[in-house]
Amino acid sequence: MSSTPPPSGPGGYSSYPGLGGEQPGSPYGASPGPADVPQPASVRTAVRLMWVGGGLSLVGLAVSLATLGGTTDDIRRQLREDDPNMSQSAIDAAVTIGIGSAVVGGVIGAALWAWMAWKNGQGRSWARVVATVLAGINIVFTLGGLALGGTQTFAMVVSLINLALAVVILVLLWRKDSSEFFAAHSAQKYA
Repeated sequence: MSSTPPPSGPGGYSSYPGLGGEQPGSPYGASPGPADVPQPASVRTAVRLMWVGGGLSLVGLAVSLATLGGTTDDIRRQLREDDPNMSQSAIDAAVTIGIGSAVVGGVIGAALWAWMAWKNGQGRSWARVVATVLAGINIVFTLGGLALGGTQTFAMVVSLINLALAVVILVLLWRKDSSEFFAAHSAQKYA
């Protein structure tokens, strides 16, 4: 067996990772890992606001379920006006589908807020892009819903708060310090 030292790279550093003498900035040396890159206040605030958005979605869902009686009566009345020949079983099925869709949509919305908060807090660049796309969709649907009118007061307030949250979160996620945070985590992943 030979006692020759491992080959050296420039400046006498070992070219084998883990054998000591790593180059500064190498993925095996003293360069900071993603855990060492501090989360800036802008990302921390955006993440907190995402959690608020998720909680607000759950509150909105709970209020919708609590006021369900009046809503189902309105839906039944509107269905009868639209088609007087519609059977009671078809009306009941439409109401059930509407309620189920609202519940599933509310739960999915809250889950998306939580998922985006978690992954953006970890510095995942893809999560920032997904959060941007979801915020854009949220903004378009909220503005469209408000333009159509007929929205209950509480639902309109929740929609406006979600709209404000989406805009503020986007601004926070795309600030320079946030971009540096996401870039540092991406660079570490591919280093």
